[in-house]
Amino acid sequence: MIDQERRILLGRILGAFGVRGEVKIDSFTDPARALLKYQPWVLSHRGVEREIGQASGRETPKGLIAFLPGVEDRDAAEALRGAELWVPRSRLPAPKPGEHYWVDLEGLDVVNREGFAFGKVSHLFDTGANDVLVVQGERERLIPYVPEQFVLDVDFDAGKITVDWDPEF
Repeated sequence: MIDQERRILLGRILGAFGVRGEVKIDSFTDPARALLKYQPWVLSHRGVEREIGQASGRETPKGLIAFLPGVEDRDAAEALRGAELWVPRSRLPAPKPGEHYWVDLEGLDVVNREGFAFGKVSHLFDTGANDVLVVQGERERLIPYVPEQFVLDVDFDAGKITVDWDPEF
């Protein structure tokens, strides 16, 4: 049975690589090959989940290439295109002081320094310039995740993020 603990999406299968059943993976870890350390993975594809362990791989100029047990040829590898690779949150190392995993911020209340409640963090995304908090409340707000400028405090014990943000934005 697959553990239902909170999970983090760490990669996605882009398709087959070569003819021996290897897959090309878009890894969301840094470096990309670090994804291999967090096994077993929960592979989610077309509504079906299964646990994958003992995958081997290598980083190439074309990305992370992996061999998954039971995937023996190009057709089987190509059939996994779009599959997501999830890991339980507990498998990841503790973040460094002042750093947070995005998944840990999801669900936290967001208030400004005057106490105005914006809502809860739905998710985050990366713009290339900075990360952005997507906050769902009476309306959706996008708040740049820029510590000390817009994000003043993250208090996990209180379950809230304090921001310097105008409610009119």
